[in-house]
Amino acid sequence: MKLKNSLIGLLFVGFLWSCQEKIDQKPVEKVSEKFEYVVDQFADIKVLRYQIPGFDELTLKEKELVYYMTQAGLAGRDIMWDQNYRHNLEIRDALENIYTTYEGDKTTSDWLAFEEYLKRVWFSNGIHHHYSNDKIMPGFKADFLTYLLKETDTELEGEAFEVIFNDKDAKKVNKKKGVDNVASSAINFYGPTITDADVDAFYKTAYKGPKDRPIEAGLNSTLVRENGKVVEKVWKSGGLYGSAIDEVIKWLEKAKGVAENEKQAKTLGLLIDYYKTGDLNTWDEYCISWATSTDGNIDWINGFIEVYNDPKGYRGSYESIIQVKDFEMSKQMAVLSENAQWFEDNAPLMEAHKKSDVVGVSYKTINVAGEAGDASPSTPIGVNLPNNNWIRQEHGSKSVSLGNIIDAYNNAGGSGRLKEFAYDEEEIALEEKYGMLADKLHTALHEVIGHASGLINPGVGQPKETLKNYASTMEEGRADLVGLYYLMDPKLQELGLVDDWETVGKAAYDGYIRNGLITQLVRIELGNDIEEDHMVNRQWVSAWVYEKGKADNVIERIEKDGKTYYNINDYEKLRGLFGQLLRETQRIKSEGDFKAAQDLVEGYGVKVDQALHAQVLDRNRQFKSAPYSGFVNPVLVPQTNEAGEITDIKVVQPDTFEEQMLDYSEKYSFLD
Repeated sequence: MKLKNSLIGLLFVGFLWSCQEKIDQKPVEKVSEKFEYVVDQFADIKVLRYQIPGFDELTLKEKELVYYMTQAGLAGRDIMWDQNYRHNLEIRDALENIYTTYEGDKTTSDWLAFEEYLKRVWFSNGIHHHYSNDKIMPGFKADFLTYLLKETDTELEGEAFEVIFNDKDAKKVNKKKGVDNVASSAINFYGPTITDADVDAFYKTAYKGPKDRPIEAGLNSTLVRENGKVVEKVWKSGGLYGSAIDEVIKWLEKAKGVAENEKQAKTLGLLIDYYKTGDLNTWDEYCISWATSTDGNIDWINGFIEVYNDPKGYRGSYESIIQVKDFEMSKQMAVLSENAQWFEDNAPLMEAHKKSDVVGVSYKTINVAGEAGDASPSTPIGVNLPNNNWIRQEHGSKSVSLGNIIDAYNNAGGSGRLKEFAYDEEEIALEEKYGMLADKLHTALHEVIGHASGLINPGVGQPKETLKNYASTMEEGRADLVGLYYLMDPKLQELGLVDDWETVGKAAYDGYIRNGLITQLVRIELGNDIEEDHMVNRQWVSAWVYEKGKADNVIERIEKDGKTYYNINDYEKLRGLFGQLLRETQRIKSEGDFKAAQDLVEGYGVKVDQALHAQVLDRNRQFKSAPYSGFVNPVLVPQTNEAGEITDIKVVQPDTFEEQMLDYSEKYSFLD
């Protein structure tokens, strides 16, 4: 599970998922006063740089390991593009050829619109918006693209050309109620004739692994119809995506040769075996080895992992994050892992839904050294893996906070949205003084305690089977609620994590409610429902506690000078409401109660007050900072001697976003 970085932007205005960009500036200690964080801004996107603190202090062997793992990650980059939509690679190749060879007038409004469209496609790894899943519509007409294709001798024909401008495949992922979620989603996980019913029928009889230790069925395959029969096309060497996967394997083999220890080398070996065979039992072996491999300064995330992009919750998007341990911050936050059982024992859950032995929850702050696939350019700020529930229960999990990514957001500046959307000076002061600490603690509690908490009842299937299209938003909301419940607990002060638990908790609650009910609305177009899982979960959590607290005026909706605000009047009662909702959310997951999940999400999380939305968008127009942010990656450049041996690895920052995107296409295009 990943905490989306969108939290960092709109929750930093109050309270930190996707978890996306930093919107409101706070005074922080800068990594480097002269470092230029902002690379570019276009449409609704800001592109940033990040540094890799501590990289120069690594040994040569450790630097080599980081380099090989970043190369392995980038080698699979095009898999994500193809997963996102079947025509993405063809469209990208045509647009890039036009961009690099066109010799005509590049000052016209049509050309500038073309450049912006290409940048948006790069940022989203395809023609659908990285967050809303809506198809990105160009600001130029079809005849202009036809002209550019002719001028540059570029081919783009048929459906791949037409879909850029028509209304087909309008939604990458559609999880709405009342539609065929598979048939109405453009995501390239399913053949064009596959339906919801086909998927349900296939996995009723498909192999699911040993009893009580299910594999993540469907995680690494495309489901298609051949000769009238539904079959899986597995992503592996020699199978679907095999040419790119072979390149990934090549670099993983090099990484294995410079592993920090025997356990790490064994873990890499299992990952290689998995890519070679596509065997999900081997994937489970790898995940166990990875989760229990905690020694060393370097770690990674690599594979087909998060299932947010699958409307049915089976298939994992390709992802890579290479990590260098932040020793000081990891030491400070390890206290949460050490006390995980206390948090579980004292959670407001039914006793039958509590774990009697929370196993191996490790939490580290890391510095990212490179990202690819689903993690780039738009990145999470925290991750908790593996996702398989039985592995987490028996062998534990790893939770990481992406420290240098969060620092880059903070240092990139903001635009003052806090003062516009906070109710009064007291709320503003709390956010400015304690908001950043509250954000970091919520991320940690969400990942370390939240995702590790709770038990599924014996005999109940996995959430993707029981809660279906609501599984992801229910899980993220559940983890958020664990964090929210404990953010106002004196235990945090007892553990030395805060100096004033009550005040930090108030800042956290202010920010979460402000974001969940108001500020995150700047991310969607007027008239649209909320659809992205993390945004949905923030609204259903906030709207539920607002409604349930009306009788006691726990949260008050206030109209002032034609503007709407939500002001918390009773923080203690609000904490109680968070606890009640957490108890119910865990019950829904534990019992596999689809109807209750549907009622909660559809009743509170999807629909938007259109008058409020219009007002929020109008109030937001004064701000120039884009509502979404992402990153270019530092480039790791090997230094070699006359014998070709690596003597050092240097870190070089790319000058522009387009420079990196074109360089990636040239070096890492391994799918035909």
